[in-house]
Amino acid sequence: MKEYNLTCTKFTHRGRKYRSFKGKVGKVAQNILNRRFKTNLPFQKVVTDITEFKLMNGQKLYLSPFMDLYSSEIISFKISSRPTLDIVINPLKEMIESRPT
Repeated sequence: MKEYNLTCTKFTHRGRKYRSFKGKVGKVAQNILNRRFKTNLPFQKVVTDITEFKLMNGQKLYLSPFMDLYSSEIISFKISSRPTLDIVINPLKEMIESRPT
């Protein structure tokens, strides 16, 4: 398209940045990992995130996995239809209980 000087008019890039959260933003956590993801001890660095999936019927599901950066293994996770605090707290408790002493 560039060679023939053609442009697409049907699809245009939106000028604004995507943000999934529309409410009031609270305090941002400090970046203590600072992109140092490698570790030589299990359970030394564990990370989590919440991912939203939209199903074909329009329903949304939220996944909250906890991953150990030592082995890149998912230690615990929870899937829920609502993004509540429980989808983070319950797998966190599970992970702490399953941790070797």
